[in-house]
Amino acid sequence: MELGGRWFAVLSVVRVTIDAVDKMRQLRIAKDAMDRDWADPGLDLDAVAAHAGYSRYHFIRAFKAAYGETPGQYLTHRRIERAEDLLRTANLTVTEICHLVGFSSLGTFSARFKSWTGLTPSEYRAKHVGRGAALIPGCYAMLWAGGFRPGAGARDSNSGEAR
Repeated sequence: MELGGRWFAVLSVVRVTIDAVDKMRQLRIAKDAMDRDWADPGLDLDAVAAHAGYSRYHFIRAFKAAYGETPGQYLTHRRIERAEDLLRTANLTVTEICHLVGFSSLGTFSARFKSWTGLTPSEYRAKHVGRGAALIPGCYAMLWAGGFRPGAGARDSNSGEAR
């Protein structure tokens, strides 16, 4: 009977380890989705939690236990890091950058940016621009970042003259 008890203990440890690895894999899948779609303002907690196969509340707890911050904090930090890069390198307005990195409100963007960096976006740009290469023209930065989206009345052709 002693041998059977040891095998049960070993199998229990193996199962716990596999469960923990599987849970981390599920959280990584959700984190990868946030890393891929960080600029999408429609990215919401329910969609990200679904990638991990969790309810939104269980996902928040599991994500924070694994990564030390909530999914919302992680996504905000990713967006702010990208905004820092654009403020240093692109000739875009703060409002354009705000929308490119996935914020729908300039006020929220500015407040979160300041709490993360200690500077407003304009102060950050003034401090860091001029320390290297010239700014990338805004039209190229917008095209690269996917900022140009056809409007509701946009057609596939240019002016239609060559029909």
